[in-house]
Amino acid sequence: ALGLVSVSSLIVAALLVYLSFLVLGEAIGFTLTLAGIAGAIVAIGVTADSFIVYFERIRDEVREGRPLKSAVETGWARARRTVLVADAVSLIAAVLLYFFAVGGVRGFAFTLGLTTFIDLIVVFFFTKPFITVLARSNFFSSGHRFSGFSAKSLGVVNKIDQGGSN
Repeated sequence: ALGLVSVSSLIVAALLVYLSFLVLGEAIGFTLTLAGIAGAIVAIGVTADSFIVYFERIRDEVREGRPLKSAVETGWARARRTVLVADAVSLIAAVLLYFFAVGGVRGFAFTLGLTTFIDLIVVFFFTKPFITVLARSNFFSSGHRFSGFSAKSLGVVNKIDQGGSN
């Protein structure tokens, strides 16, 4: 189920990127070059990393014994810093490349910066609220085996499962 959240978030990000390309094409004559496509592909990795960081922080909190609703909020507080720092690094790199490079590299930098900015929008305004809503459902909060929060997927093993008597 967390994979479906990731795919949904990537679809929203892709739609925002596509709309941005269309609007910028009309407004400033932006055209997507091969270098720009490479920037968008790199940004897909940055976006996926944002989801992974958040989901793993939630899972860490659940492993520590927090209920899912609490883990979503605590995990977000911890993941938010990491996501912001990672995206800030990408944005700084994009700005520096844009101002100090020429030709196709500038297209790469522009697209990387734009798509990284869109990543921030998607993570803050779609992925986090979506996970918050899902955490309230029984499917997720009960640790259903397909939710991504089952004991097995979290790596939680009881002593009895290990052959212990307690």
